[in-house]
Amino acid sequence: MAKKDDTIFFANKLLDFVTAKDSMLEMLQWVMDKLMEIEVAHKTGAEKGIHSENRTGYRCGYRIRRFDTRLGTVYLLVQKTPGPRT
Repeated sequence: MAKKDDTIFFANKLLDFVTAKDSMLEMLQWVMDKLMEIEVAHKTGAEKGIHSENRTGYRCGYRIRRFDTRLGTVYLLVQKTPGPRT
């Protein structure tokens, strides 16, 4: 069962998407951004802006990548992660 705060967050997010010009494409963009953020946080050992002893890498800017889907074209900001610190 979802927490009440999560339900409220997603309900508000869906209301944001409903008012968008292309709501499905906007949802896809948001989900892809969140998935990439989770992946980079896992790869570096810490979330963006958080100092941690467990950090194994760092972020180094973004690359713009074009992602063509059936819904349309999404431009993704892919974070650069040069590798672990030594």
